[in-house]
Amino acid sequence: MRAVLIDDHGLIRDAMRRLLTEDFHFDHVVEAEDLDSALDLLSRCEPVDLIVVDLNMPGSAGPESLRALVEGFSAARILVMSGSEAKQDVLGCLEAGVDGYLPKSLPVSEMVAAIAQVLAGAVYVPRALTRRGMEAPSRPARVIPAVENLTGRQREVLDELLLGRPSKEIARSLGVAEGTIKIHLAAIYRALGVRTRAEAISKMMGASR
Repeated sequence: MRAVLIDDHGLIRDAMRRLLTEDFHFDHVVEAEDLDSALDLLSRCEPVDLIVVDLNMPGSAGPESLRALVEGFSAARILVMSGSEAKQDVLGCLEAGVDGYLPKSLPVSEMVAAIAQVLAGAVYVPRALTRRGMEAPSRPARVIPAVENLTGRQREVLDELLLGRPSKEIARSLGVAEGTIKIHLAAIYRALGVRTRAEAISKMMGASR
């Protein structure tokens, strides 16, 4: 397992490196303190499994830089760490195609759970931010008419999806096979006009703006 940490704060990099090596047994973790150094590392090293990147760091253009990372290193899972909990920052990152948004204020136990979800193929958004994003005078279903056409079970799956849960966990929660969940997700994506979990979460959160 290989990872690249991109953050201009050494203490953050040290803490994340220990977490990845001790809790997830990554055997190769390299660090960069700015985007240019990170891109140089990524271009020279073996393919990586995980990229952890600070949203606001020297050389970064925010979501534009994230989109370039997603497109240029599509085999890696990409997790954003940020001191910001602003809804527009979360949405911008999700729209760029990253696999998770991790506030630096999260307890270590939640960071571990978040990384596990991302490595398992899920999109991670802290529940507190998701719920905050969904709080609005009108429900997202009224803003996105297509959601009203979902079946009751599909709406349940969508609710679980918005909490960042992977397919296996959703299946366990609803008492159905994981393959069934994947079928429901395909129908949900078609209804919303999206192709990925990140796009679905971003669209539903954006509907409450």
